Amino acid sequence: MDTTLNYSPNFETKKRKSDQIKFIIFHYTGMKKESEVIKKLTNIKSKVSSHYLIKNNGEIVIMVPDLYQAWHAGISSWKNFRSLNKNSIGIEISNPGHNSNYKNFSKKQIQSLKKLSKFLIKKYKIDKKNILGHSDVAPDRKKDPGEKFPWKYLAKFKIGNWHSLSQKTLLINRGKKITPIDKKNFFINLSKIGYSIKSSKKIKKDKFLKFVIIAFQRRFRQELINSKIDQECLFISQNLAKELN
Repeated sequence: MDTTLNYSPNFETKKRKSDQIKFIIFHYTGMKKESEVIKKLTNIKSKVSSHYLIKNNGEIVIMVPDLYQAWHAGISSWKNFRSLNKNSIGIEISNPGHNSNYKNFSKKQIQSLKKLSKFLIKKYKIDKKNILGHSDVAPDRKKDPGEKFPWKYLAKFKIGNWHSLSQKTLLINRGKKITPIDKKNFFINLSKIGYSIKSSKKIKKDKFLKFVIIAFQRRFRQELINSKIDQECLFISQNLAKELN
C-alpha cells in the first residue's frame, strides 16, 4: 500500500497497546482547499489531527502513527465507549463537506479507503460493526462523512454494516406513520446498534434525538434525511439490531 508521511504534532504522547484499538472512524475534511486541510492538520495551534488523510487523488498520507491517539473524534460515544480517540483510528477523506459544496467522493479515494480499511481491520482485528462515521459518534455536532459516503458499497467488503432489506420493502414503507410504541422501539434498536440516545445537559432531549435520527438516516437511509421516523426507518433499525445482537 503506497503512503506518504506528513506527521502532525497533535496527538497524545503516551503510546497505547494495539488491542486498545477497537474502532475506525471516517471523517470528511470539510474544507474547500486540500492544501488548507494539510496546514490545519499539521498546525499545533489547531489541536486537531487524524491518523490518515486520503487526498482527492487517492493518495494516503500518514499523519499520526496508529499506536498514538490522534485528536479526531472529540466528545463522542458509542455503546459503552466514551471519548473515542482512546480506542479508534481516524481517517480523514478530502471533501469540502456540507457547508462548502459537498460532493461525491472520488473512485480513487474509495479504492484507497478500501485498501487502508482492510489493512487496519486485519491488523487490529476490528469488528465490522465498529466501523463508524463521525456523525454516528457525535450526532449533535457532526455531519460527516455524510449521505454521499458509500456505506452500502463498502459493507460488501465487510467495511461497516448495512441492512439486508430489499429496495421494494424500503420504498413501500417510506413515509408511513408509526405508533408511539414503534417510536420507543426505534430508539431501543438504535441503542442496541450503538447510538447514544442520552443527551448531555447542554442540549434538550428532543433536540438531541432529532440529531440522532438524522445521523442514522445519513448512514442507513441516505435518500431521505428529514429527522422523521417512519416505518422504513423502523424496519431498517430492527434489521440492523437483529443482525448485530
